[in-house]
Amino acid sequence: MKGPTVILLSVMLILHSCKTPKEESGIDPEKLYAWCIVPFDSLNRTPKERIAMLQGLGMSKYAYDWRQEHLETTAEELKLAKRNGIEINALWLWIDDNWDAVGKLNEANERLFRIIEEEAYHGQIWVSFNANFFENLTDQEAVEKGAEMIGFLSKRARALGCRLALYNHGDWFGEPENQIKIIEALSDEDLGIIFNFHHAHQQIDYFPEMVDKMLPYLWSVNLNGVRKSGPKILSIGEGDHEAQMIRLLLDKGYQGDFGILGHVENADVEMILKANLDGLKKLATP
Repeated sequence: MKGPTVILLSVMLILHSCKTPKEESGIDPEKLYAWCIVPFDSLNRTPKERIAMLQGLGMSKYAYDWRQEHLETTAEELKLAKRNGIEINALWLWIDDNWDAVGKLNEANERLFRIIEEEAYHGQIWVSFNANFFENLTDQEAVEKGAEMIGFLSKRARALGCRLALYNHGDWFGEPENQIKIIEALSDEDLGIIFNFHHAHQQIDYFPEMVDKMLPYLWSVNLNGVRKSGPKILSIGEGDHEAQMIRLLLDKGYQGDFGILGHVENADVEMILKANLDGLKKLATP
């Protein structure tokens, strides 16, 4: 018959071996949201089906990226998410110099702002730019032009109870140092940065230095497997750098949310999310 000491030690060993997701990855599961799940889904789920999928995965929030065809059901999706206790933490906004100007956005973007107002949405708006917006400009000219547009968008967002964040998507605007210059030029606005591992391959070597600069403005980080040689989209846990990058963020005091990507063409987005969630859990496993 086992004595009390042996039984106690056995229980302690069992408890130690049953790590929670937070202990395994260092990330609180409550801080996870899904991203790139609307246009990237071979099953073309309806809003109702998408919300059911997230509930099945145990995820309680997602950021909403869209294409023009999705605007027909955006209002419905905002309603359904709220009714089902799912948070849509951000809406995507893409600015193109061919169609968007300060004071007048293209019809799709204007429609999005109308939906935000009609549905009383009060989350974040993530904005990024086509490279053509900053084409043939000096750094100073690019900062001034970017600040003019970001200032205009931020004021519109604030009037609707939303906050604006700058999203790195490559090119000049994809460099966090340039985003910070724009933010510093708009000191009266409440602006953040959304940093994406899948757009950071060229930034790996100076990522530690970059984190120190971004941290005061960093609201969310979208995760991905990261190898210098690519590919752009890789499941978490299959890269060479994402584990160290996540640990560095946490060690430096980052307390924001983390995005789990569904960003794969012609694939069932549920399977992609599962692979990334599984990869995240395995990162800290010896």
